[in-house]
Amino acid sequence: MSPKPACPAIRDVLNRVGDKWSVQVIARLGEGAARFSELKNEIEGVSQRMLTLTLRGLERDGLVARKVFAEVPPRVEYTLTELGRTLLVPIRGLAEWAHEHRTSIQDARARYERKQTAAKAKR
Repeated sequence: MSPKPACPAIRDVLNRVGDKWSVQVIARLGEGAARFSELKNEIEGVSQRMLTLTLRGLERDGLVARKVFAEVPPRVEYTLTELGRTLLVPIRGLAEWAHEHRTSIQDARARYERKQTAAKAKR
């Protein structure tokens, strides 16, 4: 069977697990269960709305489990599911790659910006 029919499905999955907030939520939950407020405080820059949408999407896709405790006030914890835990190796690998190559990427960006600035100056 040709991979073409699966492309939209693959793209859909990659869009979910590849966005910056999902990656950070999965990585954080790889360290253990967390409440919404803990995730919000530990994931720099995420808004309450984006975190809510991200958690809902990850839960919908079976990557994150949401557990509500019958307490007053109610307590909700998020954990990775078994499927979600399978993402930890690739995500950690990507994080290691980014850490290892961050200087090269920063240098490339600086070169690019210098070229753009020089090109604008010539106009």
